[in-house]
Amino acid sequence: MMEQTMEEQIMDIGNIASDELNVGLIERYLQELPDKLIRLGVRVLLALVVLFVGIQLIKLVRRIMRKSFERRNVDVGVSRFLDSLVKTALYILLLFTIASYFGLDAASVVALVGSAGVAIGLAVQGSLSNFAGGVLILLLKPFKVGDYIRDAAGNEGTVEDVQLFYTRLITPDRHMVVVPNGELANSNILNMSTLNDRRLDIKVGISYEADIRRAREVLLQVLDEDPGVLQEEEKRVFVDELADSSVVLDLRCYSANENFWETRWRLTEKVKYALDEAGIPIPFPQMDVHVQKVEK
Repeated sequence: MMEQTMEEQIMDIGNIASDELNVGLIERYLQELPDKLIRLGVRVLLALVVLFVGIQLIKLVRRIMRKSFERRNVDVGVSRFLDSLVKTALYILLLFTIASYFGLDAASVVALVGSAGVAIGLAVQGSLSNFAGGVLILLLKPFKVGDYIRDAAGNEGTVEDVQLFYTRLITPDRHMVVVPNGELANSNILNMSTLNDRRLDIKVGISYEADIRRAREVLLQVLDEDPGVLQEEEKRVFVDELADSSVVLDLRCYSANENFWETRWRLTEKVKYALDEAGIPIPFPQMDVHVQKVEK
């Protein structure tokens, strides 16, 4: 066997040293692994403790804040909006605290978010618009929790809650409508609960052969006898339209907001009974079709 050259011997020595070094690093890593796992487990356990304690503190702060709002008679919409805002801010602070405990530099994260602010703003401009709309709603108070409103898009219902980005409406048929605050703040809103009373209109058609004066007397008597109608306000029955199949009469009166729907439903039923008892027919649409036979 030929003797190795000097360079080959040096390379062999280097490979042996490298293998010994790698084996030493692996052995050292395996020896330190249990300690690292224990330290990591302790950190995770402490992070969970911090998370639990932080959640309880957040709940306590929110509870104290809500009681303070109740004592000061703060508007329900304002209190719920501020509660959502404080809750979000405190949870973000808690997450940053836990992340910094694991070695994440909060200042670096803030700088990164700041540098990406333009892109984030473009991405969430709709949400920011809704947030600004919620602030405007709470400041200008076009409506409050409990009001019955209708927006420009035709959504209507009782305001259930004004949150950070959306307002929840409960419709009369018990459906929930979620409307972005930005749309509500930048559109026309019909608030039907601003005043204590509300105008009520019921339209009914009578036959062209019927006596309009007699029908008016019967319907005015219905309005006079109903307990839900505000008797001190104006009550009127007038011809609203000469339709194709009937003369349309409009019953106009006023009712308290809280009794509006019950009064409307009750009056609609009473109108039918009263006209039937007076012998005044309520016609339905009719169409006369004349067929002409063509002789071949």
